[in-house]
Amino acid sequence: MRHIGSIDRLPTGLKQAITYYAEVTRQNTGMTVLVAFDYGGRAEIVEAIRRVTTAGVPPQMVNDELVSRYLYTAGVPDVDLVVRTGGELRLSNFMIWQAAYSEYYFTPVLWPDFDETELKKALEAYSQRHRRFGGD
Repeated sequence: MRHIGSIDRLPTGLKQAITYYAEVTRQNTGMTVLVAFDYGGRAEIVEAIRRVTTAGVPPQMVNDELVSRYLYTAGVPDVDLVVRTGGELRLSNFMIWQAAYSEYYFTPVLWPDFDETELKKALEAYSQRHRRFGGD
């Protein structure tokens, strides 16, 4: 389990839980679960830029791969499918760097009602798509 976002403004109990579960699962290899509290895509990119400049990286060395290494999600593959629930047709500042080539699935179903049946619908729709990653 990894937390993405700013941990500084979170309540103490939540900070402790995030730290505890991140440590307990550190050696796990089956999957990575990202938990996003106090997260915003723009804030993540700004923080990455700050870290790049603080590290003294020369401007000519900055590229997509380098920036990705400074994001909260460093080492995690980019998002393949973004599911947007509740009938909203917007991105809402969520993983905007990592979702650049994602497929999107919009559903009117509210998040609390998004169950296994709804997930299967999203995955079925995703399986019908031809991913071009920005190409023809």
